[in-house]
Amino acid sequence: MSDLAERRGTTDELLFSPFRIGGVGLRNRAALSPMTRISATENGLVTHRNARYYAGFAHGGFGLIITEGVYPDAQYSQAYLHQPGLATSAQADAWRAVVGAVHAEGSAMFAQLMHAGAQSQGNRHRRETVGPSAVAPKGEQLAFYRGNGPYPTPRALDKREIPNIRRGFADAARHAKVAGFDGVEIHGANGYLIDQFLTDYLNRRDDEYGGSVENRLRLAVEVVDEVLQAVGSELAVGIRISQSKVSDYEHRWAGGADDAEAIFSTLAGTGVHFLHTTEYRALQPAFPSGDETLAGLAKKFSGLPVIVNGHLHDPKDARFILDSGTADVVAIGAGALAQRDWPERVRAGLEISGDPHPDTFRPLADIKDWELDL
Repeated sequence: MSDLAERRGTTDELLFSPFRIGGVGLRNRAALSPMTRISATENGLVTHRNARYYAGFAHGGFGLIITEGVYPDAQYSQAYLHQPGLATSAQADAWRAVVGAVHAEGSAMFAQLMHAGAQSQGNRHRRETVGPSAVAPKGEQLAFYRGNGPYPTPRALDKREIPNIRRGFADAARHAKVAGFDGVEIHGANGYLIDQFLTDYLNRRDDEYGGSVENRLRLAVEVVDEVLQAVGSELAVGIRISQSKVSDYEHRWAGGADDAEAIFSTLAGTGVHFLHTTEYRALQPAFPSGDETLAGLAKKFSGLPVIVNGHLHDPKDARFILDSGTADVVAIGAGALAQRDWPERVRAGLEISGDPHPDTFRPLADIKDWELDL
């Protein structure tokens, strides 16, 4: 870590105090939230543009950089055209320069491993989609990410295919290690495959992967276990969890806090190193009855380090949720796109904007060639 990075990490304020996740030291409690950017090459290779993009946030003071969702296998996992992958050695090699650029700025970097399942809208490897059951996600594909029309009805996965999915995550985690990442985050949120298994109306299976909450959580537990066995002694391993989805913002777990207890305590029992909760507004109660947030429930029932995401770009909100003890690290998304130096601006007491400039998202969320003032 550079002298500049060390100076940036020196403060008595909790937001800017060091923290450790799974043996990985963070210089502060500010993380860049995963955000889809679809700016890799057609065959899933990241480039110098991705390196400038991620290094820009590290230079702006974020102590942890979490990548956009990265597809783990060359079968059914890809969600979007031009999405980066960690399914091959070539893809892992391409990430080396990106990780190196982030490390040079004094920040840690985690790869988010994401299987799209039925929520795929662009896969160069397969035409059909797969899911826990032959039930299409609600809503329509995102034109923003080159999608069009309703999501197709997926093919229900045969139980014999599930070991291949688990191995895909484990192999991608091994590729992440080769690329130099400090950790991996398994994407179990926002309506992608692992969340599809957890979601009652998308999972109509009558085998051990369907029915009860514990059964619907089984794929998540097995993926975490396989990834931990593959890299858990060398990389931090966590999982992202949400109730809402890309195509269903209003979804809530039917069992309320009881479901939260079952989900978070079961995940903690795997030995996973951290949880990452994401809601549209992280400070709002998770359920109509009760006043506990999803992050608070995750901390209460798991006892693990919790990263929290959801409309926390206002420094008062970020500080409040950390000071309350319900989360340990805040992940900033849109607020980071608005100002990639969000942590440095907060530290200096400068104005914070929550609205990204429209050009940040155009065209089709391609990365802008931001030049670093290094």
